[in-house]
Amino acid sequence: MRAGALRACASARAAATGAGVRSTARTLAAGTVAVLGLACSFAWPAYSAWARPNHGSSAALVRAEATGRAAATGGAAATSTTSAGGTSPHPTAVSHPKTVSRPKNPGALRVTGVRCVPASECLPSKWHEVSQGGFLHIEGRGLRAGLPVAFPSSPLARISRSSPVARLATSATLGLVVRVPANAHTGDIVVRSTAARHSNAFGPIHVVAHSIHPPTPPGTPAPLDPSPAVADTPFGQQGMWIWYVSKSDGGSVATIAAQAKAAGVGTLFIKSSDGPSNFWSQFTPQLVAELHADGLKVCAWQYVYGNEPVGEAELGAQAVIDGAECLVIDAESEYEGRYGAAQTYIETLRAKIGPAYPVGLASFPYVNYHESFPYSVFLGPDGAQFNVPQMYWKDIGSSVAQVYVTTFEQNLIYERPICPLGQTFEKPSATELVAFRSLAGPYSGCPPSFWDWQETTAAGWSALAAPLSPEATVPQPEATAPLLVKGNKGDQVLWLQEHLATAIPTQEVTGVFTAATQTNLEAFQTAHGVPATGQTDPTTWADLLALAPVAVQWTANGPAS
Repeated sequence: MRAGALRACASARAAATGAGVRSTARTLAAGTVAVLGLACSFAWPAYSAWARPNHGSSAALVRAEATGRAAATGGAAATSTTSAGGTSPHPTAVSHPKTVSRPKNPGALRVTGVRCVPASECLPSKWHEVSQGGFLHIEGRGLRAGLPVAFPSSPLARISRSSPVARLATSATLGLVVRVPANAHTGDIVVRSTAARHSNAFGPIHVVAHSIHPPTPPGTPAPLDPSPAVADTPFGQQGMWIWYVSKSDGGSVATIAAQAKAAGVGTLFIKSSDGPSNFWSQFTPQLVAELHADGLKVCAWQYVYGNEPVGEAELGAQAVIDGAECLVIDAESEYEGRYGAAQTYIETLRAKIGPAYPVGLASFPYVNYHESFPYSVFLGPDGAQFNVPQMYWKDIGSSVAQVYVTTFEQNLIYERPICPLGQTFEKPSATELVAFRSLAGPYSGCPPSFWDWQETTAAGWSALAAPLSPEATVPQPEATAPLLVKGNKGDQVLWLQEHLATAIPTQEVTGVFTAATQTNLEAFQTAHGVPATGQTDPTTWADLLALAPVAVQWTANGPAS
């Protein structure tokens, strides 16, 4: 994919459509872009497929599956959906989920999803963790029974000719599976077709020597009681996003208010501007006042590009003047690599609206797929107080449970309340919508909001008002995520370095996990009584995040490449 073409097409699409929040999930996977004359055509591969299994047979797994079905409790994977797409993160990324070294040949083998099976032998919150001798469900393109799967011979080792190997087999209920060799270790796995041809590397898969027995999943989640961090803010109520007021119940304020109340929606997020000079006429003090009179909170959201951040900040401030109770920044692919612009936007906005006014960031949920997006600026000191990731599971090609796990794994280090933004477009099932709502409370205590009003069906509105699921399993994010090691790069590494530099002033803030960064991290770990692994384990993250990040004055476009 050519970045210039993507920006050109994104800008053209934004100008034509108003660049709504919905566009995020379609650009998440960094799809291919072709510019033909005046037309842009887009192909959107999904992030990761946790697909329903293919049909087949595997005698070796029948007994395990029978046990799994008897002991299974619903698990986090129960809501998974099918996707034929794949992933395309940076080759050095290590966080979950990821694929590496994408094959250049479109017909080559490609792994798009891996998870532990059966449920009785896996932890629902750690689908990428498996016992030696356990089973992994593998999906992708060009895969078939009999192909060898290579595992690391030592922790995080590269795949070589001497790597432990096991062959793919088919299971009647679990699809394509492989038994993990007894001498396999944690790291990326590769499927081979010949000695010279192989799939992308996928992982890391966490291989443990002990048997895994999942805990009994929790029962009925309690009614959503907002956490203190959001309770007294517009983010403390279930929300709905409005793109065009005129296309939302015909623009009738009375009808909008009635529908919102019937669905348990207390906050409306209404588009107020697009870019640096296009303030939308639909966002007016009169509209805000009428909705307030009907007992609704009203927030503004603006789509920003980064070309003229001062003008964008001024339009955001105008929405505040017009009565918005919070402002949400919808920053997407156009802001990738624009750290200086992000800093200018935040500084200008805060100078106009003050440091305490509630601001949210609605952007990509999977941080490691967008290494050059300035999360650490938008969510850093003086930035947005609320993280509103666009967790569109259907558009991503994931499941409700998996989008929660991955999003929280990737975003918790920024230490902002995470307020899930779900989808009602693409006609998600009532079960999915109720599950998304049910997981919001246990995960963050922040009620979810949904994109968007004009695409919500009658069944969707009913699901927003339905009781929370009494059978919702609450998976938890991996405590070690994001696991950063030498060779990684991106905003998560930059965030690590900004905190590490507070303790070790010689640490450079580049966004690249170099040998010097590893040495400094080992010294920091030793000073804090932590094993000097040079990797970001949970204790190391806790010690780092206890420090204030160093201030960076951005004059360039972001982390070093």
